[in-house]
Amino acid sequence: MKKLNLEILIHATPESVWDAVIDDAKYRQWSSAFQDGSYFEGGWNKGDAIRFIAINMEGQKEGMVSEIAENKYPEHISIRHLGFISNGIEDTTSEAVTKWAPSYENYSLIRVEENKTLFKLDMDTTEGYYNMFMELWPKALIKLKQVSEQTL
Repeated sequence: MKKLNLEILIHATPESVWDAVIDDAKYRQWSSAFQDGSYFEGGWNKGDAIRFIAINMEGQKEGMVSEIAENKYPEHISIRHLGFISNGIEDTTSEAVTKWAPSYENYSLIRVEENKTLFKLDMDTTEGYYNMFMELWPKALIKLKQVSEQTL
């Protein structure tokens, strides 16, 4: 596994950034950097099951099977990825999945001034997905910044 570490300064409070991360409509805006139509099903509280989904060209769900490992409002969210969704089918037990699962995606929101938040991402990824995420995550962080700052 490789570790992806990125950060961005957002001119908004941690509470506003947190809202942009977990609010359904706002999530859809910033996560479109990964794939148009991305959304989530489930909850953001510790222990909640959550699915990160997009619809593929065949009209089937694809994405990640996950759970919220930690939720400390408005400072930290840890997502534990447990498997894939491919063509609408969840896979948490195949050899391809058990080579990397569980893996973690962590968001830290650090108040640096009254209306400024340092958003830090650290994420486990396989060698095969590292370059893709290094290309997509910076775009997603810029969109998250824009969505968060719209609420001021």
